[in-house]
Amino acid sequence: MKPRLKEKYEKEILPQLVEKIGRKNLFSLPRLEKIVVSMGVGSAITDKKHLEDAVSAMAVITGQKPLVCKARKSVAAFKLRQGNAIGCKVTLRGERMYEFLDRLISLVLPRVRDFRGLKPTAFDHHGNYSLGLSEQLVFPELNPDKYTRVQGMNIALCSSTDSDDEARELLRSFGMPFQTEEDSKP
Repeated sequence: MKPRLKEKYEKEILPQLVEKIGRKNLFSLPRLEKIVVSMGVGSAITDKKHLEDAVSAMAVITGQKPLVCKARKSVAAFKLRQGNAIGCKVTLRGERMYEFLDRLISLVLPRVRDFRGLKPTAFDHHGNYSLGLSEQLVFPELNPDKYTRVQGMNIALCSSTDSDDEARELLRSFGMPFQTEEDSKP
């Protein structure tokens, strides 16, 4: 069965983008290419169990086995040696990517405490959007009894366009809850 957001992209979002952007070629329109979910576990230097917990939590969240990331350089101030395992990441593409985005928009972001919308300016000038979550327990599939340690994560949404405005329009049509001008004023 095709994911709900992929169907929405093909049937509703593409025609809207043709109208708003003004290009008829469907392949030149922005599309979501991948989502990269990563966790940096600095405390893994002293306790290897923290990294194991992060890897298992990310596997449950994304449905894919994470890649363990190792330190590239040694940093004496952090007691870090080159080659130490200090984080993990998952790259989601295709149907898993759309399923994850659907859960992120409809379940996870509304559960974030004091959530007032995502910053519409967190683009990297190449059409990619990044956001950070301060704790992974906002994902409903995680058991709070098993994962007691608070661990944050970064989520990068990579699109096929180089224009931030086109990527913002794409994510807005998917239903990403961006702040409006009135929301950002104190």
